[in-house]
Amino acid sequence: MTQRHRLDQRSGFRPLRAGLDRRGFLGLAAAGVSAAALTACGGGPSTSGGGSAKKVEQIDFSGVKPAKQITFWTSNPGDSQKITQQIINDFHASQSDIKVKLVSAGADYEEIAQKFQTAQTGGNLPDLVVLSDVWWFRYMMNDQIIPVDSLFDALGFETDDYVDSLLGDYVYNDVHWAVPWARSTPIFYYNKQHFKKAGLDPAKVTATWEDFADAAAKLKQASGAKYAFQLPALAGYAGWSFQNNLWGWGGGWSKKDSFDLLCDSEESVAALQFLKDAVYKDKWAGVASVNATQDLAAGVASATVGSTGDLISTLTAAKFDVGVGILPGGPKVPTPSADTSVCPTGGSGVGIPKGIDKANQLAAGTFIKFLTSPENTVKFAQATGYMPIRKSADTSSLLKKVPQAKTAIDQLAITRPQDYARVFLPNGDIEMANHCANILTQNKDVKTEMGALRTKLESIYTGQVKPHIS
Repeated sequence: MTQRHRLDQRSGFRPLRAGLDRRGFLGLAAAGVSAAALTACGGGPSTSGGGSAKKVEQIDFSGVKPAKQITFWTSNPGDSQKITQQIINDFHASQSDIKVKLVSAGADYEEIAQKFQTAQTGGNLPDLVVLSDVWWFRYMMNDQIIPVDSLFDALGFETDDYVDSLLGDYVYNDVHWAVPWARSTPIFYYNKQHFKKAGLDPAKVTATWEDFADAAAKLKQASGAKYAFQLPALAGYAGWSFQNNLWGWGGGWSKKDSFDLLCDSEESVAALQFLKDAVYKDKWAGVASVNATQDLAAGVASATVGSTGDLISTLTAAKFDVGVGILPGGPKVPTPSADTSVCPTGGSGVGIPKGIDKANQLAAGTFIKFLTSPENTVKFAQATGYMPIRKSADTSSLLKKVPQAKTAIDQLAITRPQDYARVFLPNGDIEMANHCANILTQNKDVKTEMGALRTKLESIYTGQVKPHIS
């Protein structure tokens, strides 16, 4: 790559080459971009080491026999420990050659990432590990996970049957580095009883955020809830779920497939001003301190936005009929569709460490094939709320037991890749959360905070990414 990105003092990042896509960005590793520069955001451990331009060599599993026992490290996304263990038990019942030991290696993606990083030098690597969809490539850059295409061939994976966009999230240089597992999107949750008391049609008043704002006062008064809407906890959700609001207003954290920042654009400022007004001026929205869906279930608010991975726990905790809908649009994108999406994807996949024996890698791949089978992806979705990842998955039993899951499945077709500024700038997600907290919990000026955020993101780019791009 001979062209460089430059920082235009008037308008921010302007790539001399337009349209740098996800694969193109990851390809920067061949130019010597360090893993520290390219790590996805969210406060996880820093990494070091760089990618090289050499061709990726697939592992030859010819003549290899799978290990007798493997360990699977997970953070149990979506409170999934019980269903994951059930799938493991079913795996044991289906064959007698491989035993899988389930290890809860952290309470969240940050903790499991830290433990996995520590294990690189501690010599106690797992055989299979959960990888956040916005973190997996840090391990690939550091040569810490294996390419899995040769496993696909050796074990007969039906890769065409995985949802294309979900399997494609783990592609680097035309090579697959992980397999989708617990995948999610944000979704709109609401209390059906509250809407009924207010005489409101959820479909009509949640088509756009402006529609909801128009109905919020009536909803709050009729329901008796503290808030008509509870904004998600900012530390874990601001950078992720607020992309919905930013995109609906025609803004974003950055342009699509580009580092050209939009966080302080007129559209982005307007989107966040709308949220601030909902909290301070019109007073129909609150801000969750821990978990917005738990607040909804407790009756604190009539509606919120949360992960589809929270679906089952929310339905279980609530003492009322919970409704779900696709995310509302905005004034610039009022009707979400495949071409005008306002919904980001999220969640995690599973990968295999490089620093273990081939026998363990083959055994891990054997279990992955079982774990992500059409039948098991339905079982997992039914127990957690995560989306089925296989095209051939028969979701009839899922929808019969959890009809609300249909909305999550339907919304998958109108999702959009996340903004580069969130997933590719080290600690960019934390900075977004901090500045959104200043706006929504400390009543700070939106334009000032977004200008400060831009300055910080530019500093991250110029200090940690730009020097490595040639």
